[in-house]
Amino acid sequence: MTMPTTLTAFADVTTSDSALRRFLHGLPGVDTVGLEARAASLGTRSIKTTAKAYAIDLAISMIDLTTLEGADTPGKVRALSAKAVNPDPLDRTTPMTAAVCVYPDMVATAKAALNGADVKVASVATAFPAGRAALPVKLADTRDAVAAGADEIDMVIDRGAFLAGRYLETYELIKAVKEACVRPDGTAARLKVIFETGELSTYDNIRRASWIGMLAGADFIKTSTGKVGVNATPANTLLMLEAVRDFKAQTGIQIGVKPAGGIRTTKDAIKFLVLVNETAGADWLTNEWFRFGASSLLNDLLMQRQKLSTGRYSGPDYVTVD
Repeated sequence: MTMPTTLTAFADVTTSDSALRRFLHGLPGVDTVGLEARAASLGTRSIKTTAKAYAIDLAISMIDLTTLEGADTPGKVRALSAKAVNPDPLDRTTPMTAAVCVYPDMVATAKAALNGADVKVASVATAFPAGRAALPVKLADTRDAVAAGADEIDMVIDRGAFLAGRYLETYELIKAVKEACVRPDGTAARLKVIFETGELSTYDNIRRASWIGMLAGADFIKTSTGKVGVNATPANTLLMLEAVRDFKAQTGIQIGVKPAGGIRTTKDAIKFLVLVNETAGADWLTNEWFRFGASSLLNDLLMQRQKLSTGRYSGPDYVTVD
């Protein structure tokens, strides 16, 4: 299939549901065996000593330190924000995390706790995690979070609409939320679009959802909410990395990727960093373009970091329990 070569040329693709469907179903089919084999192969790469130390610090700097529970309290959010700024109180050379991710009603609390530190406040919105709400409710959810000071919005798509083939509806939702991210002064919160890949059933659907998100103006595409059985995997993340790589090649526009849910160990994180480097390239090896949606991952990274520094493994009592 011949692809348009500029973003303007993609305009015809989104003029109608039938046009968008033709485009999405004209994308090359995903070779499941090949995709999973490549993801598994890249996951066997091993890095040592100074390269490992660099990878650990890079991974820490890419974490969206997250608490998205019904039992979240202002105290918990303040403690998480303090940990984001100073992950290891005994080692001030430890990088800060990229962001703290909270529900909209906790944005102001996180913003105040961070007190101007170079850590973003991300907020889930659009009736996270199920997305089962009317459009005005989703947009109000987004505007409330932005007004409270959110630097980034993590929205969920309507998986029901997407799986029913209502692709243009999914596209228009993302566009509307993107517009709701704009502040009165003209600046805007960055938008991460969550597909909930575990509910999309097929790799072809993940590829199609990735293109809808990119065409609609997503700043990041994100695998999961972390609230279902299947979340980020090397294979689905590899597929999304291929999508952003191809999109940049054709439009010049760079879009980030955020795997979320189930990434708990340093070994896991390094596997994903190898995927980024080998698929999208070094341009994505920064927290501006790649994030980990995680909570427990940070603790393992800190323990492995201390082991490299001191030669001793401290164990879980060394880090705080979030």
